[in-house]
Amino acid sequence: MAENKLADMSTEFAIQILKLTENIKGHYSLSNRLARAGTSIGASIHEANYAHKKPDFIAELQIALKESNKTENSILIMIILGC
Repeated sequence: MAENKLADMSTEFAIQILKLTENIKGHYSLSNRLARAGTSIGASIHEANYAHKKPDFIAELQIALKESNKTENSILIMIILGC
């Protein structure tokens, strides 16, 4: 199987996000949103690898980009709140 650095990195990122959200106390909705968005990035990247056509591949990567923006926003809110 060919190496897919982006897929590998997104999997590692998802693991780190899940570890982070385990330690958030008192902000269930924020930690849940962060966990869902952070793990969705990798799922979309993995799904893109099995796209049948180039437009499907691009669409899945665009979804991954949107999820990464949601993740970034959640992390920013956590920093502001001091979580």
